[in-house]
Amino acid sequence: MFNRLFLLILVGITASLSAHAVELGQIASPNGRLTFMLQAADTTDKGSPLTYTIAFDGQTLVEPSILNLRLEDRNGTGSWNAIPNIGKIELSETTTHDTTWRPVYGEQSEYRDHYNQFYVNFPGSNIRLCVRAYDEGIAFRYEFPHEDLILKIGDELTEFNFPDSTRGWINSHPQALCQRRTLEKLQTEMPLTVELPDGRYAAVLDAALVNYARTRLRAGERAGKLRLAMDSPVATGTPMHSPWRVVMAADRPTELLQNNGLILNLNEPCALASTDWIHPGKVIREVTLNTKTALECVDFAAERGIDYIHFDAGWYGHEYIQAADASTVDVDPDRNPVNDLNLIEVIRYAKSRDVRVMLYVNRRQLEKNLDVLLPLYQHWGVAGIKFGFVNTGTHHWVEWVNEAVRKAARYGMVVDIHDEYRPTGLSRTWPNLLTQEGIRGNEEMPDADHNTALPFTRYLSGAGDYTYCYYTRKEFGHEKRHVQNTPAHQLALPVVYYSPLQFIYWYDRPSDYGGEPELEFWKAMPTVWDQTVVLDGQIGGYASVARRSGGEWFVGTITNKEGRTLTLALDFLEKGRKYRLTRYADGPESLPTRTKVSVETQTVRAGDKITANLKPSGGEAWHIVPID
Repeated sequence: MFNRLFLLILVGITASLSAHAVELGQIASPNGRLTFMLQAADTTDKGSPLTYTIAFDGQTLVEPSILNLRLEDRNGTGSWNAIPNIGKIELSETTTHDTTWRPVYGEQSEYRDHYNQFYVNFPGSNIRLCVRAYDEGIAFRYEFPHEDLILKIGDELTEFNFPDSTRGWINSHPQALCQRRTLEKLQTEMPLTVELPDGRYAAVLDAALVNYARTRLRAGERAGKLRLAMDSPVATGTPMHSPWRVVMAADRPTELLQNNGLILNLNEPCALASTDWIHPGKVIREVTLNTKTALECVDFAAERGIDYIHFDAGWYGHEYIQAADASTVDVDPDRNPVNDLNLIEVIRYAKSRDVRVMLYVNRRQLEKNLDVLLPLYQHWGVAGIKFGFVNTGTHHWVEWVNEAVRKAARYGMVVDIHDEYRPTGLSRTWPNLLTQEGIRGNEEMPDADHNTALPFTRYLSGAGDYTYCYYTRKEFGHEKRHVQNTPAHQLALPVVYYSPLQFIYWYDRPSDYGGEPELEFWKAMPTVWDQTVVLDGQIGGYASVARRSGGEWFVGTITNKEGRTLTLALDFLEKGRKYRLTRYADGPESLPTRTKVSVETQTVRAGDKITANLKPSGGEAWHIVPID
C-alpha cells in the first residue's frame, strides 16, 4: 500500500509542516494521488489539537486543519472536546473495498465504490474517526459506536484550511447567485468549489446527512481558513455518526462533475424492497388550476412525451393561510376565482393517457397533516408530492424531512423537495426522493454566468430541480422577468443539469407551443442515464456534457455571456458505427420560427470533431442516434 513513491511524498509533505508537528498516521487513495495524514502539534500536550492534512500528487491541498466535536452536558452548562488526549490513539489496519452497484436510476447505470479505509480509535473515549481515501476524494466522519449513550453535540470544530489566495464559488444560501471571490469574511453553503493558487481544484461537500444538523462553512481569522458551522446542536442516542465530510480533488473542474457519484457511494444502499413504482420523467406545471386547462395540459403532456402534470401552489387555497386544507380542493381565488377544478376527474383522465399527477403541498400542511394526506392522495391516485418551503437545517427538521420521505415511500409517492433543501445523497437509500431544489433556478431568471457555474458547484452534490422556462417570462402584478439566455441555451440545460424529475415549460402553457421543431429534442430526451461523459468546461465560462440512454446520446453545451467557439470530439461514441447527429443551435434572424433555432443533421462516427460557434449566453443541443 505505502510504496517508496508514497514515502517520498510523505517526507516532502511532512517537511512543509510546522517543526513541532508529529505524524500520527496516514492513508492513500487506491491510485496513490491523494493522501490523508493525521498530525498533532505536540503529543505531550493534552490540549494539543488533532489536525489533518490532505495532499494531491505530493502537493498540499488542505493545510493542517482541526478535527474535533464539542460535547455538552444535558443542561448545556458544561462542554468538552470529544477527542481526548491525542497522544493515545490507535490506528486500525487499512482495509480496501472495491465493489460496483447499480442504482434504481442515475447519471450512470453502474457506480464503482473503491476506497482504502482506516479507523482512528481513542482509548478511554466513546468516539472514533473513520477515514476513507477514494481516487475522487477524501471522506471522514465521527462515529459513536457504543450503544445506549445520550449525546449532545454542541458544535463541530472541523476545519478546511486552504492557501490564502484560494478563490471559491460562494453561495450565501442555497438559492443565491453563485459568486467567485476569496475565502474571507463569508458564510457559504456546501458544496464549495475552490481553485487553488497553483490551478488545481477542490470541492468541500457533505454526504449522508441523516441524524444530524445541517452545516455551512464560515471563514476564520484569515483568508482560506474555513470551519463548519452547525445550524443547531444535535441531541440523540448512540450508536450514531456525523455526516461524511468530503474533500474532492481534481486537475480540472470537469473531473469534479464526472466524479460526483462519490456522494452516492457514501450513503446507505436502497432501503426499499420494491422500486418498480418509482418513475423518473419530465413534468409540466398546470398554472391556471381549472378543469378545462388541466385536461388540455394532460393532452399536451401525452403528445409531447411529458410524464407528469403538476398542480402547484393554490389548488387547496393560499398556501400561507393556516386555515387552508390540503385534503380538499379549494382553489385560491387569486389563481382561479371560479374554483372549478375537478381534480379527481383530471387524475382519472391523466391515467387513461398514461400521464401521472403530482401535487404541491406547503410545509404548513405537511407538518400538520402528513399522515392524513399520504393515504388520501394514494386513494385519489396521486403519484407524487412536491414539498414546499420545508424547514431545513436544525437537527429536528433534518430528521423530520427524512422521515417524511420515508413515509411517502410507504404510500407509493415520489417526492420533490423545493426551496432551501440541498442534497447529500439520500436518494440512493430512498430513491422515491427523485429531486430537490436548493438552487437558483429559472424561476429567478439567472444569467448565463450563473448557469455555467452550476454544473461544477451545486450539481456536485446531486440532482437539482431548475424549473426550466422556454418561451416566457414571469409576470406577477408589476413584476416581469424574462429568460436571459438564448433558446438553444435553454434547450441544452436539461442535459447539462441532472435531475430525474425535469420540470420543463415552468412558466409556459400548452397554448404557447407553436410547433417549434427544436422541441422534438425535449420530447425525445429522457431524464436518467446509462452513461455520462463530461466533455469540457470552465466554472462560470462554459460546460458541455454528453449522456447516453440505451444506444442514443444527448449532448448539451452552454456558454456564459461571452460568445465562444468550442471543438468537441465524439470519442464517447462506439467505434465502428455510424450515427445520425441532429443539431439544434441558435440560428440567424432570418429563420422563420420565432425562436430562431436551426435544425441540421449529419452523419458522424466515433472520433469526429464538431465545432460549435456559440452566441453570447447561447448553447447547442445534439441528439445522436445509431443508424447501423
